[in-house]
Amino acid sequence: MKPMGDLRLFDTATGQTSAFAPGPVANIYVCGITPYDATHLGHAATYVTYDVLQRRLIDRGVEVRMVRNITDIDNDLFERARRDGVNYLDLAFGQKRVFDDDLNALGVLEPWSEPRATSAIPDIRGAISLFLSSGHAYAVDGWVYYRHSAVPSFGSISSYSRVDMRAIGERRGEDPNGPGKEHPLDTVLWQPSADDEPSWESPWGSGRPGWHVECTVLSVRELGTIDLHGGGCDLVYPHHEFCASQLESLGVAPIRHWMHQSCVHLRGEPMSKSTGNLIFVRDLTSAHDPMVVRLAVMSQHYRSVEWTWTNDLLDAAVERLALWRSVRDADGATDADGPLAAVRECLDDDLNVPEAIEAIDAAARRGECVREAAELLGLTLA
Repeated sequence: MKPMGDLRLFDTATGQTSAFAPGPVANIYVCGITPYDATHLGHAATYVTYDVLQRRLIDRGVEVRMVRNITDIDNDLFERARRDGVNYLDLAFGQKRVFDDDLNALGVLEPWSEPRATSAIPDIRGAISLFLSSGHAYAVDGWVYYRHSAVPSFGSISSYSRVDMRAIGERRGEDPNGPGKEHPLDTVLWQPSADDEPSWESPWGSGRPGWHVECTVLSVRELGTIDLHGGGCDLVYPHHEFCASQLESLGVAPIRHWMHQSCVHLRGEPMSKSTGNLIFVRDLTSAHDPMVVRLAVMSQHYRSVEWTWTNDLLDAAVERLALWRSVRDADGATDADGPLAAVRECLDDDLNVPEAIEAIDAAARRGECVREAAELLGLTLA
């Protein structure tokens, strides 16, 4: 067997593909859902991508500690609960259950840990106190803000200009005109709660934490140092930019690799909960074999810019899976010259799943058994 080469992944922060070599244990933090709506294809693409990464790392003999948080304190969650006239906890519980069922149907491995933001309130308060004592944050009338200029490295992940940051941040939930803000780019660490929102006591008044600090604290609490931090491309700014800055403010070692899934488009626009431009996983898996849905999602490279979902992807996946299953009991090589080795090589090249799929296609057309190769992609041929 030929020696195992490097696993190489694109790093958002450097803009380059580089070796990802975490050691015997890989600490990976992937931003999870805000449970106010069912799982859509954007979620599926993201979590299937990190599932494939996890499977390849395990295949390489690496122990993976994958943390995927649950944002159960969030403006969107509260707004949807108000709209539907339900308690936010009931809404979150129901949508989280749907999310779990959907990912299980798609064959996504369970995370090593799945902490909720509400589990970390004492830790969050402690981190905010440290930010205030270091001068990286300031308190104003019950609000606490993190200074975007707290560390010189702020902006190094996205490389956006300050003008772009303001515009993008406002589209993604930031309020440049927040009460008492010193600068429009500063972000909320703590805020007063509305009457129908959960509230906790703090030295700055009763209230609740902001979004970014939740992930900052959970990642430190669950993993300490982080080998890879990931999520959808819409999280690069402001979420991940502030997470990275806040970790640096806490003296935590820099995250070694930043990885982001491209947005899925539908009818020429990114899939988005805010616009309702969505296709839900449950609707697809109720009409199709979930392995067909998984295969269709994986047919596009995770970094493909503006890849568009169409039913043609499902049709192609149906035919492809039928071909693979037709040779599942065939004799065939699975050693260095077989389809499994070809898939491993493709995955080590920045998770090139589409090329891996083509390699399995070629092997299946030759009549070779492709069971192990498909399983490495998380696809069962039974």
